[in-house]
Amino acid sequence: MAVSYMDFTSPSVKFTYDLKNNPFFQKDSRNYINALGIQQLNTLGNVSLLDIFLSTGNVVEPHIHQNASELVFCISGAALVSLINPFTKQLLNYQIQPGQVANIPQGWWHYEMATVDNTQLLAIFDAPVPEFIPASDMLRLTPASVFAHTYCLDEAKVKNALAPITDTVVIGPPSSCHRETDQGFAQIPQRQVRSCAEPSFNGQIGNGWSYPAPNGYSGGYGY
Repeated sequence: MAVSYMDFTSPSVKFTYDLKNNPFFQKDSRNYINALGIQQLNTLGNVSLLDIFLSTGNVVEPHIHQNASELVFCISGAALVSLINPFTKQLLNYQIQPGQVANIPQGWWHYEMATVDNTQLLAIFDAPVPEFIPASDMLRLTPASVFAHTYCLDEAKVKNALAPITDTVVIGPPSSCHRETDQGFAQIPQRQVRSCAEPSFNGQIGNGWSYPAPNGYSGGYGY
């Protein structure tokens, strides 16, 4: 619901907004995210959303929203929404198509990948600003020595494997990646994929984290 202390007679009250005016992240012309929060539309109350556009094989990187649940609605195309249930220790994969949804509870690890071109997803959050902790930051900012010691790994191999992650990814693979795509998601056994009937970052996000903008992107989330 809208905040009760708002002066709805004020000339600053907003009831409409064009999401194209608030790009959150852009990888290229087919893979980008626009955002809407209470800073853009001050009558929203406890809701916000991301309008996500993806081409085949592009992934909204593994991440959590520590302050909100996420309802993913497929507008066009198709996507695989994957999440880890922390109680059952299971990886769940849900294929969603237009008109179908997948729900991710607050704080659960998840990611989405487009399985066809021209996929559009609407991610709706029960918070005025969705906070976001991406895997790319945890991987690049945690010292390789910590991973090696904690999990009994070869530190040199860990450092070498993670060296290419130099910035927040958001939509992967990064534009700089020239590795031939192996379409790993497409290789998930069908029995592990469930249909839902039975899925340029400006450097600032809602939790106050700040990063340099990748790939020279100069758009704005507006927070």
